[in-house]
Amino acid sequence: MKLRVISVGSKCPAWIRQGFDEYAKRLPREMPLTLTEVPAPRHHQDSAKVDEYEAKKIAEKISSSDWVVAMDEAGRQFDSKGVSAELNRWRDMGKDIVFLIGGANGLSPQLLGRADQRLSLSALTFPHYMVRVLLAESLYRAWTISIGHPYHRE
Repeated sequence: MKLRVISVGSKCPAWIRQGFDEYAKRLPREMPLTLTEVPAPRHHQDSAKVDEYEAKKIAEKISSSDWVVAMDEAGRQFDSKGVSAELNRWRDMGKDIVFLIGGANGLSPQLLGRADQRLSLSALTFPHYMVRVLLAESLYRAWTISIGHPYHRE
C-alpha cells in the first residue's frame, strides 16, 4: 500500500517539508508516504476560479483505483488508536490511499464528492501546510501502534 498526499501549495516553509520528510522516512518500505504538490493559483482570482483550478489540478493526480481521503474540518475524527485501525483497514483493502489537502479555501465540493472518506485531524482549523506535517505524524503514530512500537504512549 502506498500513501500519497496531494496538497495545494508549492512554496511551503522549509521546516514544514523537513517535518513531513522526517515522518515519511520513518514509515516502512512497504508503506511509503509521498507528497505531490499542486501549485496554488494567484490569490487575486475569485474564489470560484480558485476552487475550480485546484480541483482540476488535484483530480488529474488521482487514479480511479485510489481510495481517496479528503482532509476536511467536517470529516470524521479519530483518536490515535482509531487512525491505526483505519490504517489497517486501508491496508487490507489493497488500494493506494490518497489524502487530499486543499488550499486556503479548503477542498471544492467536487473533490469532497469524489472522496471515499473524509477525515478531520481536529476541531481546530490549521493552515493547510501544517496539515501535511500533522497528517504524516499521525500516520507514523498509527503504524507504530499497529506494530506495538513504544512511540505511542498512553
